[in-house]
Amino acid sequence: MKNLWNKAILPIASISLASVMVVNTIPETLVQANSTVQSQVQIKNHVLPLGTPNLHEQRTSMNPAPGVTYTKINRGETSSKDFFTVDVAFVETHEQAKSLLANLKKDGFKNARIIREQNRAMDDREKDPLGYIVRVGQYQLEADATEMRKKLSEKGYTGHRNVYTGEDGEKTTGPWVVNVLEVDQDRFQGQLVPELANDAVTGKETLTQMADRNDGIAGVNAGYFVVGEKDGTPGDLAGIFASNGQLVSEAINGRSALILSSVEEKADIASVSTSIQATSSDGAVREVDGLNRKPGLIRNCGGVGGDTNTERPKHDFTCKDESELIQYTSVFGEKTELGDGVEVVVNHAGKVVGIRNHRGGDIPSSGSVLAGTGEAAVWLRDHAQQGMKIQVKSEIVGDGKLMELDQTTSMINGGPRLLENGKISINAVEEGFHWEEDPGFYYRFGERRNPRTLAGIKENGNLLFVTIDGRAPGWSVGANFEESAKIMKSLGAVDAINLDGGGSTTMTVGDDRVTRPSDAAGERPIADGILIVE
Repeated sequence: MKNLWNKAILPIASISLASVMVVNTIPETLVQANSTVQSQVQIKNHVLPLGTPNLHEQRTSMNPAPGVTYTKINRGETSSKDFFTVDVAFVETHEQAKSLLANLKKDGFKNARIIREQNRAMDDREKDPLGYIVRVGQYQLEADATEMRKKLSEKGYTGHRNVYTGEDGEKTTGPWVVNVLEVDQDRFQGQLVPELANDAVTGKETLTQMADRNDGIAGVNAGYFVVGEKDGTPGDLAGIFASNGQLVSEAINGRSALILSSVEEKADIASVSTSIQATSSDGAVREVDGLNRKPGLIRNCGGVGGDTNTERPKHDFTCKDESELIQYTSVFGEKTELGDGVEVVVNHAGKVVGIRNHRGGDIPSSGSVLAGTGEAAVWLRDHAQQGMKIQVKSEIVGDGKLMELDQTTSMINGGPRLLENGKISINAVEEGFHWEEDPGFYYRFGERRNPRTLAGIKENGNLLFVTIDGRAPGWSVGANFEESAKIMKSLGAVDAINLDGGGSTTMTVGDDRVTRPSDAAGERPIADGILIVE
């Protein structure tokens, strides 16, 4: 697949905000491929709830397949009031902010200032301000903000970052670039397929490559995942993933997930938890901590069995447990994770056919491997001896009810929930997007505008997959959690969820990527996507 934006992109740091021009079109390759293209400026009552109602908005739609509609929405324009600046720190109290401000001014940074961040997560019980931002400078060019950061570093300040005020979450005129896929399951005769990168847990792949490999009509990136080895197995789904009736990755217990069923069943969004147990033929029972991942590292937390620092969901954080039992199936890859411990190989009937005094062995095409560390390794030595049987059973609970996982059911991790029964209901604290020890995390992740990938369900059962480009001043400023919820509601969703965003946000339509990557390196390799295929 080709990069649609190669000819249009200029290095953001090298341009003045006042000189940016945005072209609002669907690529010619898509237009030529479909004769049902329509372009119109939407009337006031149907515009996206972004910025003031009188902003210019253009929508261009096409049908890449019967029952599938793709719409590109361009809204707003670059604001003359927005600029680049440097966030020196986000602190919890006004006293901390004043102390930092005094030090900055003493060191010659006379244009430093304090900004009060009042907004908290919708389900946060605290009512005081979230914190205080200490900023320096006001620039039309990002390169000038970068130069200010060098000066701050020379004075010993650390942790500072360039920011664009149009991404603050406060009033702006944009602009925004929003891509919408709507699937009418009564008319669409194909399938919605959760796809693993390279058809395995290990490793990553771009959505463009996934869609190319599967002849996708369209697709979006999907759930959160492990990026680097220090946080576990790169490519491991950091939350639940199930496809074709197979549970591939355990849930972050209590976090929302998108649930897709056959065309006869309406999709759903639910707060899910998993319970997995191994039972030996001698009657001993042991909790299985996880599926198809590196023992000891639990990305986004929400696990079981004494994990530290918490068993509650905690986003972009890796909890630890020195004593874990992990089950590997062939979908993981050819071999288990290398390391100390014990591995037991069981065949398709659950019979123990091999024992290893180390981790990192072959995974059979049928059957599985149980890998134990710490106390779990001792349990395997005692209760999974040659010739014995080990049965592993999983239960999935969604919104407090036991869920059946059949051949037509798929589950994709995400969070937080955005809409429930037609109402904005953002449970960011409950789902681990607020760190009590660092309120700046929620400010950056939930209150500031970022690229977003969203999924929603309309009252009639139609599915919505939406991307919002971001971190691209002059092109698209992105959206925060509340704006994301309002966008989905305005598009007709009654239930909606936030999927993985930021540099992962990607949508393909036919042979084209219709989103603009926010990573400087280009399109980010991801762990899983949702493909629309024939």
